[in-house]
Amino acid sequence: MNETNLGRRALCKGLLGGVAGLAIGSYAKAKPSMDEAAKVFRLDGGDITYAFGVNGEGQLQTLYWGRKLADSDRLPTPVSVRENSSNETSITVTPLEFPAFGGGLTVEPALKASFPDGVRDLVLRYEGHELAEDRIVVRLKDIGRAVHVTLAYAMDAATGIVSRSATVENRTASWMQIDQLAAASLNLPYGDDYQLSFLTGRWAGEFVLQTRAVTPGSTVIESRKGVTSHQANPWIALSRSGTAEESGPVWFGALGWSGSWRISVDMDALGGVRATAGYNPFDFAYRLKPGESLASPIFHAGFSADGFGGASRLFHHYQRTRILPGTRLRPVLYNSWEATEFAVDEAGQMALAEKAASIGVERFVVDDGWFGKRNSDRAGLGDWVVNAAKFPNGLQPLVKRVNDLGMEFGLWVEPEMVNRDSDLYRAHPDWVIHFAGRPRSEARNQLVLNLARSDVYQYLLKALDRLLNEHNIAFLKWDHNRAWSEPGWPDAPRGEQQRLYVAYVENLYKLLAELRRRHPKLEIESCASGGGRVDLGIMRLTEQVWVSDNTDPFDRLLIQDGFSHAYAPAIMMAWVTDSPNWLHKRVTSLEYRFLSAMQGALGIGANLKRWTEEDFAKARRLVAEYKNIRMTVQQGKLYRLVSPQRGSARSATMSVSQDGSQAVVFAFLHSPGVHGDPLPLLQLRGLDPDRTYALRPISGAVTPQTPKSASGAYWMGHGLRFDLGGDFQAAAAVLDRM
Repeated sequence: MNETNLGRRALCKGLLGGVAGLAIGSYAKAKPSMDEAAKVFRLDGGDITYAFGVNGEGQLQTLYWGRKLADSDRLPTPVSVRENSSNETSITVTPLEFPAFGGGLTVEPALKASFPDGVRDLVLRYEGHELAEDRIVVRLKDIGRAVHVTLAYAMDAATGIVSRSATVENRTASWMQIDQLAAASLNLPYGDDYQLSFLTGRWAGEFVLQTRAVTPGSTVIESRKGVTSHQANPWIALSRSGTAEESGPVWFGALGWSGSWRISVDMDALGGVRATAGYNPFDFAYRLKPGESLASPIFHAGFSADGFGGASRLFHHYQRTRILPGTRLRPVLYNSWEATEFAVDEAGQMALAEKAASIGVERFVVDDGWFGKRNSDRAGLGDWVVNAAKFPNGLQPLVKRVNDLGMEFGLWVEPEMVNRDSDLYRAHPDWVIHFAGRPRSEARNQLVLNLARSDVYQYLLKALDRLLNEHNIAFLKWDHNRAWSEPGWPDAPRGEQQRLYVAYVENLYKLLAELRRRHPKLEIESCASGGGRVDLGIMRLTEQVWVSDNTDPFDRLLIQDGFSHAYAPAIMMAWVTDSPNWLHKRVTSLEYRFLSAMQGALGIGANLKRWTEEDFAKARRLVAEYKNIRMTVQQGKLYRLVSPQRGSARSATMSVSQDGSQAVVFAFLHSPGVHGDPLPLLQLRGLDPDRTYALRPISGAVTPQTPKSASGAYWMGHGLRFDLGGDFQAAAAVLDRM
């Protein structure tokens, strides 16, 4: 087995078993079971049951996925669906857990392979299983060839979210080629009113929520870019026509993979709905030598009977407790990019650091321009040494000053990229992803290093490790500013060059994990021109993500709303920047900008050299307020009270602490319209109806006659109204349980 597969298996084992090097502590475990007589497997966790079994043909067949069944309930022995005609044979309409291309299958396969003799047929049958403390492992094998598939199922006891993955092993005497590999196929109960929700976008416009009816045929959501991408995100939700924000069934899931991926949602000829998620088969061909194996990414899937809000709260909890590498609250951050861009130097950064410290910032980050000959985006990438002209004494005096001011020090890096105008590229032009003898397309004046190569991996590990050893660096903003092109690996054997799609991402994970092992206090932000690499794979190795380069506070409300459907506010970085905003030239108040950003992990990216004393006073107060509510915002339960989707003129969110002792409400009125319509009464959620909560506005005002305290029943039944009546106004309040 090659190093890549060893690493992949370790990641799968670690995530499903909770024993990875980045373990996040103990957690409750769901106990798997099997009814031997009926050949039915069952996983129970939270309020959910997931069940499948072995039918008479030896196929794994989905039986149930939904609200938890009673322990005494017994599911019937699985029976394959009878064929409807010679065109809809049994294998095509039976809800299989892991269908392989072969035996007459015509629907989306989870596995497709080819062999040296030209055969492209696989028929998988049940071989055996193991029940572990918190998982089920099922072994399948082809009916004729020594091709073995291992399926892993693990369920989180608290949320009922099931993690699924597959590993294919070649035990034949020759090579086999995997042309398509998914983590799983997930089958839903039969219904004719399913709606599919997913996230799309572009640079500066990520995480736009889309919803459409599921109809016969396929809907494909994918990235072919070598990275997760802005254009689509590997998360989906499937609901019924009556499902709302806080009621109705929602099946949801996300793929943990930071390279090219695909999710296919299909309705077959008889109305069966399934979702298949894994590596993108576009340009994919992974050749296995005898004895080698390939593991899929991991698909994490859950169910909620409490609408989209219930689904996202379950998923947020799961991410905080099972995915993210730590539970530390996100510090208030300042980033120097918009103040200085590439014109960084020791004196200028020290001056900004002093201003940032004065308003309560806890982490100061120097962005691009500190290294190599980096005076623009045309040079320097790849040369991770301090620019002596800008920092003649090195970074150490700046780091010390930042630390003396009571802040952590952080740096921006983009390790996976290189400029042609760099010492690294001049020495190693063969280190970039390319096809021999073909043009090398640039974007943002840069090329992509082939991180699948061991020498590239070793170079980056050595350079970054040296940087971290020589300085007290607590944080790296890890950027990735372009998609792949010419995805070649000419130095690899011809039959193995397309391993690039997997090996690159595996080495990225390995590099991040090794840096974290060597520097246990290091924290990392995943950034890719904004939200181009946000997924459950990279989240295992990074504490926070950069959601979008668009820092306009109005646009961010829509972006953050979409983001929150899939991912936890605990990792969502949001900055307060200057007005007019650099992107749209929109003018907003400092309080509006702060309240928009305070719904996630608060950062400040404004040019503090332009601020007035009044600005500093407001910022100092709002940063202090944020620190008082940070635990509730980052770790609490999120309720989307009023969504900004589809052009709404209003937006409101509410976060409730895990123990219910505090709630925070944010409200925004974008425009009152020609009639001067105010923000409506907000009926709050998630409070204890029998306890009293004291109301304290932290920005803006509530309407007259609003009580200073009332029961949870009052706030949820009668509601709360803020006194907002103009364009781009915002308000926020805290409710503390008395």
